[in-house]
Amino acid sequence: MPQVSLSEFADRMGEFLPMVMKEFGRRVIEIYKGKITLPQILIMEFLNKRGESKMTDIAQFMGVTTAAMTGIIDRLVKSGYVIRSHEPGDRRIVMIKPTAKGAGLAKKVHTQRKQMIMNIFGTISEKDRQDYLRIITQIHDNLVKGSHDA
Repeated sequence: MPQVSLSEFADRMGEFLPMVMKEFGRRVIEIYKGKITLPQILIMEFLNKRGESKMTDIAQFMGVTTAAMTGIIDRLVKSGYVIRSHEPGDRRIVMIKPTAKGAGLAKKVHTQRKQMIMNIFGTISEKDRQDYLRIITQIHDNLVKGSHDA
Protein backbone atom coordinates (compact mmCIF):
# COMPACT_ATOMS: atom_id res chain seq x y z
CA MET A 1 0.00 0.00 0.00
CA PRO A 2 1.47 3.40 -0.95
CA GLN A 3 2.33 6.00 1.70
CA VAL A 4 -0.55 8.28 2.68
CA SER A 5 0.06 11.72 4.14
CA LEU A 6 -1.77 12.76 7.28
CA SER A 7 -3.85 15.18 5.18
CA GLU A 8 -4.84 12.45 2.72
CA PHE A 9 -5.57 10.11 5.61
CA ALA A 10 -7.88 12.74 7.14
CA ASP A 11 -9.70 13.14 3.81
CA ARG A 12 -10.20 9.38 3.43
CA MET A 13 -11.32 8.96 7.04
CA GLY A 14 -13.70 11.89 6.54
CA GLU A 15 -15.27 9.95 3.68
CA PHE A 16 -15.47 6.55 5.39
CA LEU A 17 -16.15 7.30 9.06
CA PRO A 18 -19.63 8.83 8.69
CA MET A 19 -20.74 5.92 6.50
CA VAL A 20 -19.28 3.31 8.85
CA MET A 21 -20.88 4.97 11.89
CA LYS A 22 -24.22 5.28 10.10
CA GLU A 23 -24.12 1.64 9.00
CA PHE A 24 -23.23 0.34 12.47
CA GLY A 25 -25.99 2.52 13.94
CA ARG A 26 -28.49 1.31 11.34
CA ARG A 27 -27.71 -2.31 12.12
CA VAL A 28 -28.11 -1.77 15.86
CA ILE A 29 -31.39 0.10 15.38
CA GLU A 30 -32.60 -2.57 12.94
CA ILE A 31 -32.51 -5.05 15.82
CA TYR A 32 -35.25 -3.08 17.63
CA LYS A 33 -37.31 -1.99 14.64
CA GLY A 34 -38.09 1.47 16.02
CA LYS A 35 -39.02 0.33 19.53
CA ILE A 36 -36.06 2.12 21.08
CA THR A 37 -33.67 4.82 19.88
CA LEU A 38 -29.86 4.66 19.80
CA PRO A 39 -29.53 7.18 22.70
CA GLN A 40 -31.94 5.04 24.73
CA ILE A 41 -29.86 1.93 23.95
CA LEU A 42 -26.70 3.72 25.11
CA ILE A 43 -28.42 4.76 28.35
CA MET A 44 -29.67 1.23 28.99
CA GLU A 45 -26.16 -0.16 28.50
CA PHE A 46 -24.76 2.51 30.85
CA LEU A 47 -27.32 1.54 33.50
CA ASN A 48 -26.70 -2.15 32.94
CA LYS A 49 -23.00 -1.63 33.75
CA ARG A 50 -23.46 0.80 36.64
CA GLY A 51 -26.84 -0.14 38.04
CA GLU A 52 -28.85 2.65 39.64
CA SER A 53 -27.38 6.01 38.64
CA LYS A 54 -28.02 9.69 39.19
CA MET A 55 -29.74 11.52 36.36
CA THR A 56 -26.80 13.96 36.31
CA ASP A 57 -24.32 11.09 35.77
CA ILE A 58 -26.34 9.75 32.84
CA ALA A 59 -26.62 13.23 31.31
CA GLN A 60 -22.87 13.72 31.67
CA PHE A 61 -22.21 10.33 30.04
CA MET A 62 -24.45 11.30 27.11
CA GLY A 63 -23.02 14.82 26.88
CA VAL A 64 -26.36 16.57 27.31
CA THR A 65 -28.07 18.68 29.96
CA THR A 66 -30.15 17.11 32.69
CA ALA A 67 -33.18 18.85 31.18
CA ALA A 68 -32.55 17.19 27.81
CA MET A 69 -32.08 13.85 29.54
CA THR A 70 -35.45 14.15 31.26
CA GLY A 71 -37.38 13.59 28.02
CA ILE A 72 -35.36 10.51 27.09
CA ILE A 73 -35.78 9.04 30.58
CA ASP A 74 -39.53 9.84 30.49
CA ARG A 75 -39.85 7.64 27.37
CA LEU A 76 -37.82 4.84 28.99
CA VAL A 77 -40.05 5.01 32.09
CA LYS A 78 -43.19 4.94 29.93
CA SER A 79 -41.83 1.89 28.06
CA GLY A 80 -41.15 0.12 31.36
CA TYR A 81 -37.35 -0.07 30.92
CA VAL A 82 -36.39 2.10 33.92
CA ILE A 83 -37.85 3.50 37.12
CA ARG A 84 -37.21 6.96 38.50
CA SER A 85 -36.91 7.68 42.20
CA HIS A 86 -35.53 10.38 44.45
CA GLU A 87 -32.65 10.16 46.91
CA PRO A 88 -34.28 9.81 50.35
CA GLY A 89 -32.07 12.48 51.97
CA ASP A 90 -32.26 14.95 49.06
CA ARG A 91 -35.29 14.93 46.76
CA ARG A 92 -33.41 17.10 44.24
CA ILE A 93 -31.29 14.06 43.35
CA VAL A 94 -33.10 11.92 40.77
CA MET A 95 -32.06 8.28 40.58
CA ILE A 96 -32.65 6.03 37.55
CA LYS A 97 -32.67 2.25 37.82
CA PRO A 98 -33.24 -0.38 35.13
CA THR A 99 -36.22 -2.67 35.54
CA ALA A 100 -36.05 -6.40 34.81
CA LYS A 101 -37.44 -5.58 31.36
CA GLY A 102 -34.72 -2.95 30.88
CA ALA A 103 -31.95 -5.30 32.05
CA GLY A 104 -33.25 -7.90 29.61
CA LEU A 105 -33.15 -5.34 26.81
CA ALA A 106 -29.55 -4.38 27.65
CA LYS A 107 -28.54 -8.05 27.63
CA LYS A 108 -30.26 -8.55 24.27
CA VAL A 109 -28.48 -5.47 22.87
CA HIS A 110 -25.12 -6.83 24.01
CA THR A 111 -25.73 -10.29 22.56
CA GLN A 112 -27.02 -9.07 19.20
CA ARG A 113 -24.31 -6.41 18.82
CA LYS A 114 -21.65 -9.02 19.59
CA GLN A 115 -23.09 -11.28 16.89
CA MET A 116 -23.21 -8.36 14.43
CA ILE A 117 -19.55 -7.53 15.11
CA MET A 118 -18.57 -11.18 14.73
CA ASN A 119 -20.37 -11.28 11.38
CA ILE A 120 -18.65 -8.11 10.15
CA PHE A 121 -15.15 -8.94 11.41
CA GLY A 122 -15.35 -12.68 10.79
CA THR A 123 -14.05 -12.20 7.24
CA ILE A 124 -10.98 -10.29 8.44
CA SER A 125 -7.80 -12.11 9.50
CA GLU A 126 -7.02 -12.53 13.19
CA LYS A 127 -3.87 -10.41 12.79
CA ASP A 128 -5.84 -7.57 11.17
CA ARG A 129 -8.47 -7.79 13.93
CA GLN A 130 -5.73 -7.56 16.57
CA ASP A 131 -4.20 -4.56 14.76
CA TYR A 132 -7.62 -2.92 14.47
CA LEU A 133 -8.34 -3.46 18.17
CA ARG A 134 -4.96 -2.04 19.13
CA ILE A 135 -5.51 1.05 16.95
CA ILE A 136 -9.14 1.63 17.95
CA THR A 137 -8.07 1.33 21.61
CA GLN A 138 -5.48 4.06 21.05
CA ILE A 139 -8.11 6.22 19.35
CA HIS A 140 -10.51 5.65 22.25
CA ASP A 141 -7.82 6.55 24.78
CA ASN A 142 -6.94 9.75 22.85
CA LEU A 143 -10.61 10.75 22.68
CA VAL A 144 -11.15 10.11 26.39
CA LYS A 145 -7.95 11.96 27.28
CA GLY A 146 -9.00 14.83 25.00
CA SER A 147 -12.40 15.10 26.67
CA HIS A 148 -10.67 15.45 30.05
CA ASP A 149 -8.25 18.08 28.71
CA ALA A 150 -11.07 20.30 27.41
